[in-house]
Amino acid sequence: MRIARIVCFSLLAIGMLTTHAQAGDIAVVVASNSPVNSLSVAQVSDIFLAKSGTFPNGGPAVPIDQADSSTIRNEFYSKVTGKTPELLKAYWSKMIFTGQGEPPREIADSEKIKKLVANNPRYIGYIDKASVDASVKVVATVH
Repeated sequence: MRIARIVCFSLLAIGMLTTHAQAGDIAVVVASNSPVNSLSVAQVSDIFLAKSGTFPNGGPAVPIDQADSSTIRNEFYSKVTGKTPELLKAYWSKMIFTGQGEPPREIADSEKIKKLVANNPRYIGYIDKASVDASVKVVATVH
């Protein structure tokens, strides 16, 4: 009986770790017909922090953000830019105050971002990797 409990708890713990690892993947996406095929994390960071307004091919890059309160947004900025939500707010306050940039437009969730990005090759967004389908192209993956 005790061995059965230990095995059960072990399997449950392994299952939770596996699910967490898969759930943590974020796909940076563009429209499926976009000429952009891949981006480095540094390029993605530059686009989302308004340091660059173009893709490597010179085309305009318009970032689309997840909602301010979303977990995926916090994870994305932490892993891509190294900024916590507080540091990100301070960054945008400075950028707006000095006239150097505006934060990306916010959209409610991954499905809405995917639809918006799929219809405009200038847009770039990030969504839960599980939401990816043929309407968008993954140009970077954040683990």
